[in-house]
Amino acid sequence: MEKEKFYITTSIFYASAKPHIGNSYEGVLTDAIARYKRLKGYDVRFHTGTDEHGEKVEQYALKNNEEPQQYVDKIAEEVQRILKLLNVSYDKFVRTTNKNHKEVVQKIFEKLYENGDIYKGKYEGLYCTPCESFFTESQLVDGKCPDCGREVQKSSEEAYFLKLSKYNEWLKAYIEENPDFIKPESRKNEIMNNFIIPGVQDLCISRTSFDWGIKVPFDTKHVIYVWLDALVNYITFVGYDLENSSNEFETYWPADVHVIGKDILRFHTIYWPVILHALDLPMPKQIFGHPWVLAADSDKMSKSKGNVLYADDLVSEFGTDAVRYYLLHEIPYGHDGNISTELITERINSDLANVLGNLVNRTISMSQKYFDGVISNPKVAEEIDNELIKMALGLEDKVEEKMAELKIAEAIDAIFDLFRRCNKYIDETMPWVLAKEESQKERLQTVLYNLLESIRIGSVFLGAFLPETSEKIFNQLNTGNRDIDSVKSFGYIEEGNVLNKPEPLFMRIEK
Repeated sequence: MEKEKFYITTSIFYASAKPHIGNSYEGVLTDAIARYKRLKGYDVRFHTGTDEHGEKVEQYALKNNEEPQQYVDKIAEEVQRILKLLNVSYDKFVRTTNKNHKEVVQKIFEKLYENGDIYKGKYEGLYCTPCESFFTESQLVDGKCPDCGREVQKSSEEAYFLKLSKYNEWLKAYIEENPDFIKPESRKNEIMNNFIIPGVQDLCISRTSFDWGIKVPFDTKHVIYVWLDALVNYITFVGYDLENSSNEFETYWPADVHVIGKDILRFHTIYWPVILHALDLPMPKQIFGHPWVLAADSDKMSKSKGNVLYADDLVSEFGTDAVRYYLLHEIPYGHDGNISTELITERINSDLANVLGNLVNRTISMSQKYFDGVISNPKVAEEIDNELIKMALGLEDKVEEKMAELKIAEAIDAIFDLFRRCNKYIDETMPWVLAKEESQKERLQTVLYNLLESIRIGSVFLGAFLPETSEKIFNQLNTGNRDIDSVKSFGYIEEGNVLNKPEPLFMRIEK
C-alpha cells in the first residue's frame, strides 16, 4: 500500500550570521513533527536550508572582506553543522543560490509581470535593512522597525510592486473559510486584524540599491526582493517549474505545514498565498507560527545585549537530547518561553534524571539483580496492574491527539506521564519486598515485565523527540520491537531475551 505523503518545512535560515538557539529551535520543532510522522508510517519530506541573498548578506560579506557567495557558503556549512548537532533529520537542505532555483524565480517574476500582478512604480518609504522590509510611518513602533526594533532609513527608488491589494478580499475570504490555515488562533487574529481587515498595501518586490540577489530578467538593474526569492523555495525544491513541473512536485505539493517564527508570519500568510494564487497553485494546508525562545530575562536574544546562547555550546554542556527536551517541552504552544543554563539544569534534574533515567536504571538493575536480566512474564496479574497497562495502551491516542494540534510539549507530557506512572507502580508493588519471598517469584517477574513493556511503549514515541535517548533505552531493553504496530497491544517485549547492562541515561547536575 502506498504511504500517505507529508511535506513539512522550516522557514529557511537567513545567511547573515551563525544561528542562535532561538533560530535552531525551529529546526528541532520541525524535526519532532517529521520524526513522528515517519513513525506513523507517512512518506515524509522535510526541507530546511538557507536564504542567501539580500542587502544584509552583502553588507556582512563586505565587512568580512569576502565575496557574498564565499560568505554564504560558510554560513550554510555552519547551519548544517548545528542542525546535525541537534539531530535534525531533514531530507533536503535548500540553498537559494542554487542555479535552478534562481532560474525558476526569474520565470515566476516574469509570469506575474505578464499577468499584470507585478507593475513598475516608485517606492518612497521606510526601510529596515536587517529585516529586508519596508514600512509606512504608521506601522513603526516608537519610530523603529516593528519586527526587530532597529532604526529604519528613508528610501526612495524605482521599484516593481506585487499587487497584493488586488487579492485582499480573496485572501480574507480564504482565511475565514479555512480556520486551520494559520495556527495558533492568536496568530490568525493578529494577521486579520493588523493587516488584512485594514487592507494590505501593494508590496515593493525589487531593489536597485544593491547587487547581491537574483536579477529581474528583463530589467537587470533591479534585484528581486529577497522575500519573493525565499518563499518560492518551498515549491522550487520539490520540482516546480511553471509549465514543466516534476512528478515530485505533483506528489508532494501542497505542503502539509510550514513551521515558521511568528515574526515572519505576514510574509507567509499574506505574500506567499497571494504569490501561489496568482500562479494558480494550491495553498499549503497549514502555516504554524511558533513562539520565540527568549533569554532568561524574557528579552529577545541579541549580540548587542550579550544574552545570546548557541546550540553548540549548550549541546557541549548538556548533550543533544537534554537541549532538545528543553526546547520541545519548555516553549509552550502559542507562548514565548525562556531559556538559560540554570533552567535547562533544573529540567534535566527533575524530568530527565529523576523521572526517566531513574525509572529505566531501576527497572533494568532489578531485572539483572533478581533474574540475571532474563525477561519472562508468567502473568501472575493483580488489579493494580490494570491501570498501568491501560495507560500504556492509551498512549498512542493521547500522543496523536496532541501532535495533530502541533502541541508538542503536551505530547511529551503524555509520554512522561506514563513514565511517572511506572515509577508509582514500582512504589506500589515494591519489587524488593517481593524478591524476599520465593513464593512471589512469578509475581515479581510479572511486575518487572509490566515495567519493561511500559518503558518500551513509551520509548517508541520518545524516539520522535529524544532519538538518542530512545535508542539507548532500546539497546538496554535488547529489543527491536519499536514500530508503531508494536504499541497496539501489550506484550511485544520478547520473553527469553536478556537485557543489556543498565547505563545511566541522564546524570543529575549539581548546581
